[in-house]
Amino acid sequence: MERGLSLLVDLYELTMAESYFRYKRNDLATFDLFVRQLPQNRSYLVNAGLNDILDYIKNLRFDKGCLSYLKTQKLFSTSFLKYLAGFRFRGDIWAMPEGTVFFANEPVVRVTASIIEAQIIETFLLNTINLQGTIASKASRVVSAACGRGVYDFSLRRTHGRDAAIKAARASYIAGFKGTSNVLAGKLYGIPIAGTMAHSFVMSFVSELESFKAYADTFPERTILLVDTYDTRKGVENAVRAGLELKKRGYNLLGIRLDSGDMVSLSKLARKILDASGLNYVKIFASGNLDEFKIKELLDKGAIADNFGVGTHMGVSIDAPCLDVIYKISEISARDGKFTPTMKLSAGKANYPGRKQVFRIKDKGGNFIKDILALEGEKINGTPLLVKVVSRGKIVYRAPSLEEMRRYLNVTLSGFPAGMREVYSKYKYPVEASLRLKKLTEGLRQKLSGMQ
Repeated sequence: MERGLSLLVDLYELTMAESYFRYKRNDLATFDLFVRQLPQNRSYLVNAGLNDILDYIKNLRFDKGCLSYLKTQKLFSTSFLKYLAGFRFRGDIWAMPEGTVFFANEPVVRVTASIIEAQIIETFLLNTINLQGTIASKASRVVSAACGRGVYDFSLRRTHGRDAAIKAARASYIAGFKGTSNVLAGKLYGIPIAGTMAHSFVMSFVSELESFKAYADTFPERTILLVDTYDTRKGVENAVRAGLELKKRGYNLLGIRLDSGDMVSLSKLARKILDASGLNYVKIFASGNLDEFKIKELLDKGAIADNFGVGTHMGVSIDAPCLDVIYKISEISARDGKFTPTMKLSAGKANYPGRKQVFRIKDKGGNFIKDILALEGEKINGTPLLVKVVSRGKIVYRAPSLEEMRRYLNVTLSGFPAGMREVYSKYKYPVEASLRLKKLTEGLRQKLSGMQ
């Protein structure tokens, strides 16, 4: 874990922890992390970021540098800082595996621990799921819109900082992207790296054709040529010349890239020129401010593309740049050690009380028909989505590979109605509370309302 990451925390987590230390040191609590409502045009979300959370939990320490800084703030008692010096997360965490499809009001992460520990980790959990869940969900929609065509992450230069760029590459790969332009992400996660050339490369040569020949000579086995620096028709014709020379040498031109202009007419023109020249095997890559909306529009209008390079709009999830993700306490231990359900009553912000599990229900054909949010221990005929990942502070979860996550998401999505995966879907997947949870919620609502 990066040095000093324990201070990646909102101040009020630590001030609350100081007060808990004085008055509720031995109390336990359960917190749920969930999304209150889906963003516009989203029918589902994809979980991502669990591996980072587990790494954080495993290595969470307040070292001398962190404690010295906190001491200078003159907010915390010596006894509390001494407590932090020996701080370890010793609680339990249940979570949905990465690549899990989830919906509003379903706990994605459930934490049961001392109230101090559960509170201190809140900020990191929210930050992690918000970013990676947002990007994975957007990327999954892009993959669906591409209808089987290859999609590649080109978002590095426009994402909000280096960490976001790396996580965007990883999250989009989980969602089904074929690769990334981000070389560091490729090294860290084993994601295939891909790229073509920039306009500056073409412009640095006396002629476009000379630049194409130089690049093809340098990378004869993986040449993709950017053809719209000057005139796209001439660019495609120059790519044909370079491709035919490669062919004579025993190599195949992999593709051309269209990055601007009327992508529909230009892609049709490019395909016609390539095929007429005997280069029907050359792929057409399309890029330039693409996302699921633009890809759907292009394909609906008849654009011809074999692969898409998707950058800014996916890397920042431009239409829905964050999730309404929250972390709420759902039960607290009483003096006798027994847990008591609790809930928030604020208008529009109420949450379900108690320790909960999410069950996914199938019909006889194996298709998903609804999710049931139930209290832990209820007997529901469905697949539980939350799995135990941390037990008494120890990681007990074998994280699957990225390839396994990709397959898991792909298989899962195929079990939902096709309408849910449409770009402009109005489909609302049913998520129901169990009868016991409904009774608990209503009874507790009445009790808490009467106490205020």
